[in-house]
Amino acid sequence: MSILVSGSLALDHIMVFPDRFENHILPDKLHMLNVSFNIESLDTQFGGVAGNIAFLLRCLGADPLILATVGNDFGSYAEWLDRHGIRRDAIRILPDVRTSQAFVTTDLDDNQIWAFYEGAMARAHEASIAELEPEASLAIVSADGKQAMLDHARELKRRGISTYVDPSHGLPMLDGPELLEMLEGCTAYVVNDYEWSLTVEKTGLSEEQLGERCETVVITKGEHGSEIREGARSMHIPAVSAAQIVDPTGCGDAYRAGLLFGRSEGHGWDVAGRMGSLFGALQIQTAGAQNLEIDLDEFRSRYESEFGAPF
Repeated sequence: MSILVSGSLALDHIMVFPDRFENHILPDKLHMLNVSFNIESLDTQFGGVAGNIAFLLRCLGADPLILATVGNDFGSYAEWLDRHGIRRDAIRILPDVRTSQAFVTTDLDDNQIWAFYEGAMARAHEASIAELEPEASLAIVSADGKQAMLDHARELKRRGISTYVDPSHGLPMLDGPELLEMLEGCTAYVVNDYEWSLTVEKTGLSEEQLGERCETVVITKGEHGSEIREGARSMHIPAVSAAQIVDPTGCGDAYRAGLLFGRSEGHGWDVAGRMGSLFGALQIQTAGAQNLEIDLDEFRSRYESEFGAPF
């Protein structure tokens, strides 16, 4: 059975600023900000939330099916997906626009400043689930065009497919009622701690009330691990320490890939959460969001070494 991954495909232009943003941004002058960062390195990688999650799922032997829109410059990305055995029969090419592009600058404290060109993603709703007959064990609706996120979450839940809602970068586009619609009846709402606070603010509901709208809430907290709330039950998932921090880009996507893989294999939330935690740590030790080299056997070994038991 496939894992349907709905979300963006993009080209990531990754820049590293060999200093700290705080040394160059004056807090009392934010209303008249005019600052330039001298960048010493620039690398272009294949990315986008759906692409990153699918790539990492494929590393573990899963069969991800990407649902996304791309532009007329998709050729090299298509070859990359083919090379790694990632299906693209649900990817729609729009010939009159370019593929989405992300521009990220990271400083020495791993703070990041992003700029994002929507491109084909703005018409992601044109890649419709209604036109597919996916035999998916579960699906994730990740950051995408606003209408696509709403449409895809609605259709997946209507079909009874276990649906994970992960708005991430797309959350600011959604108002309170739209967020509640996506949350309602989903298998899991997956956000970081800032996005969780923003969800509470946008919806006007308490954390307990939001938890009643979906089966599970997963809140990632960086170096402090993650929290998984299933009804009245809450569990803490410890963070895995990375041997070194090379590039934080795609760390959250790696956590989600590990979580999805674990759940698709029938594991409980505790094991799936630990898989996500391990995958996130492995990802930040790698430059670029789709360059991690690992297979299922090595992942099993790393998991047992880290947590003292196999999965």
